Amino acid sequence: MKKLKPVPRFRSEAEERAFWESHDTADYFDLSKAERVSFPNLKLSTQSISLRLPQGLLDRIKIAANKRDVPYQSLIKVWLAEKVDAE
Repeated sequence: MKKLKPVPRFRSEAEERAFWESHDTADYFDLSKAERVSFPNLKLSTQSISLRLPQGLLDRIKIAANKRDVPYQSLIKVWLAEKVDAE
């Protein structure tokens, strides 16, 4: 079994983030003992934006969302994510 390194103490979240960007967690944790966890109340960070759309386009989006029984803003986010992932 591999000897694990101790996790250093960090002065800030930024310092910790920089550390983990350049170090392998497998050197510090026994990943075979990892357990899957769930955070059901965790909300993703979002930022509100203002987006001007032609009324006809917005109406078509709302109709498509209504057919799927989802909020139109959620449908827009899904479509945007799919397009970005496809690029």
